[in-house]
Amino acid sequence: MTPTLVRHHRYTEPSAPADGASRARDWAEIQERMLAPLYEAVYTRLEVGPATRMLALGCGSGLALLMAAGRGARVTGVDTDPDRLALARARLLPGPGDHASPAAGPLLADSVAASADGGPHNLITAFTPIGCEAGDGEELVRALEAAVPSADRGATVVLTGWGPPERCTTEAVLRVAGRLADDGRAPGGGWRGPRRDDLEDVAFRAGLKPDGSGRVACPFGYADMDSAVRGLLSTRLFEAAVRATDRWQVEKELAEALHPHRRPDGTVWMSNVFRYLVCTT
Repeated sequence: MTPTLVRHHRYTEPSAPADGASRARDWAEIQERMLAPLYEAVYTRLEVGPATRMLALGCGSGLALLMAAGRGARVTGVDTDPDRLALARARLLPGPGDHASPAAGPLLADSVAASADGGPHNLITAFTPIGCEAGDGEELVRALEAAVPSADRGATVVLTGWGPPERCTTEAVLRVAGRLADDGRAPGGGWRGPRRDDLEDVAFRAGLKPDGSGRVACPFGYADMDSAVRGLLSTRLFEAAVRATDRWQVEKELAEALHPHRRPDGTVWMSNVFRYLVCTT
């Protein structure tokens, strides 16, 4: 389908309020695929395959799990968002007419403790980029502290984050989240922005040993302005801004920030680089 040319980037009326299920669908259908090059680069470097028993922290709606399973890996996914987890189950678990063995299939849970039966793991991934919000590093440290004891000794752990701001076009757009949260007297919400040693700091606090790193280009491309706004809102980085102001205000200012990245055919394109850190337990 040819994208519709957007002649005006300002919203003139508020969209319908989005519930958790619709945000999860937007994540699965629009935004999650933007990180597919990152998943593929990590899996290629680590030679993920039939010998891999992977635990994905923050597995979202399951694309990274699906890609690993396609390489033959046995996968376990954990996510605290019930709507994203439901979509992951729909993607990965056998349907009523399938005959896959449950023992060999993916395991999906809402906590690391609930996924213990899937271990021991020899690969733990945290593909949700940290350095976005204040406190996201601390949350990841806690998740790793719960997950690492159930992994093999010397298991590989992969942490991910945004690359340098000067190489991430989307960084300037995401600053809208932090500004609106602060303007609405909700300091600390929304976008914080990455720092150079975010990943190393998490590794140190979680007792991991860094063993290499890499950078991967992950451009964000959208069919039109509406898809771009919905996709970025589905990241959950704008939730504090919505609480501090309202959804219409956030959508309007997000569309304005995206306007410089809209092409003549109506598509929206932003170049980004993401960083990953390979560690061992």
